[in-house]
Amino acid sequence: MSVVRTPVDVAAGVLICPDGRFLLASRPVGKPYALYWEFPGGKVEAGEPIVAALARELREELAIEIGPAFPWVVRTFDYPHALVRLHFFRIFAWGGQLQAREQQRFGFFSPGVLPEGPLLPATIPVLRWLSLPPLYAISAAAKLGTGAFLRRLDSALARGLRLVQFREPTLSSADAASIFDQVVACARAVGAKVLVNSRHARTLWDKADGVHLTAADAAALKRRPDYPWVAASVHSILELRHAAEIDVDFVVAGPVCPTASHPTSETLGWPALAQLISETSAPAFALGGLRSSDVSLAVRHGAHGIASLSAVWNEDQCVSFEESALMSTSFGSESPIE
Repeated sequence: MSVVRTPVDVAAGVLICPDGRFLLASRPVGKPYALYWEFPGGKVEAGEPIVAALARELREELAIEIGPAFPWVVRTFDYPHALVRLHFFRIFAWGGQLQAREQQRFGFFSPGVLPEGPLLPATIPVLRWLSLPPLYAISAAAKLGTGAFLRRLDSALARGLRLVQFREPTLSSADAASIFDQVVACARAVGAKVLVNSRHARTLWDKADGVHLTAADAAALKRRPDYPWVAASVHSILELRHAAEIDVDFVVAGPVCPTASHPTSETLGWPALAQLISETSAPAFALGGLRSSDVSLAVRHGAHGIASLSAVWNEDQCVSFEESALMSTSFGSESPIE
């Protein structure tokens, strides 16, 4: 007879520097998985708010006082010693001098430069999430015309765009395939990733860095497609839960605000978006009527960043994508939206 275990709530802090490096610390001797590297944090006490637990643990373990902690991802991990529900928060400001109060090691790292030694299993997917930029652009070749779109794509890539969804449902299969090859070539020249919308032929999926599933296509699947990156559109808690069941890498939720193409359609609004993604098990991008300057607003509501079709390609977007990325690490005294 199997024993049903109750999840233990744990708060985990992902402290991020302006240059993108993040803090990892080793687990102290005497604890399970001793000397494994993890994102610091600890168990939430009974009746204790999760953010308060995170602040307390980082004070006790590393002698720092954290600034605003932005909700990000909630994920359950089944370890031999415990079933834990990890509440990951991104933190971009903190004070005090880091100290190893439990004789642990610590340091700032990047996905390409990690500490020597084993990583705690729950840490591994977070490293993948941290490689996601805060802007996810949706192609607009049919709207702008092929030549104009490719020129604007080149400009956006030069300004730091690194994640693109190819979505052209009104183009013929032949036209979509032709433009897609050019989009992939431009993106890979600068190290950007291209996901192809699942509306398109699977021959394009195989050429891309991954696939972006429509909500309907995701609902029809019982397991994750075998591609390096898999994303899904979601509009409800049921769709979000199913996306988690098939283990997508990230989701896109919306629409948050009215869009130019559907100005009268029903929208979620920011409070409802925050509620929808409050326990997402993968990073969530906000979608719908957003500009690149809305990245920090999205992060304050629990999103990883924003996805955008129209605004990304507008030439009046004065902010560069590199600057937009910095918005997600430059909050000053701003706090999460309650």
